[in-house]
Amino acid sequence: MGRKVHCRKYNKELEGLDTPPFPGPKGEEIFNSVSRQAWQDWLALQTMLINEKQLNMMDMTARTYLAEQREKFLAGEEHDSAEGYVPPSE
Repeated sequence: MGRKVHCRKYNKELEGLDTPPFPGPKGEEIFNSVSRQAWQDWLALQTMLINEKQLNMMDMTARTYLAEQREKFLAGEEHDSAEGYVPPSE
C-alpha cells in the first residue's frame, strides 16, 4: 500500500500518487492533495473532453480550458462534461 493523502476531491484519506503528475508547483500541489483514484477519474474525464469536444492539444486555448476543468474537477466544483455522453452499461 502506498502513501496516504487527504484527497481534496473526495474529502477523505486515500492512497496518493507515486510521483507528481507533472513538474513544478502545480504538480507538487496535486501530488500532496489528490488521491490516486481522483487522478484516475480526472484522466478519464480529460480523455472524454478531448475526444468529444475535439480539442486540439496544440492550441493553447484548449490546454487552458483543460487546466481550468481539472481544477474545478479536483476541487469538487461544477465542471464540464461531454454533451450527450451515456456511460456504458455494466
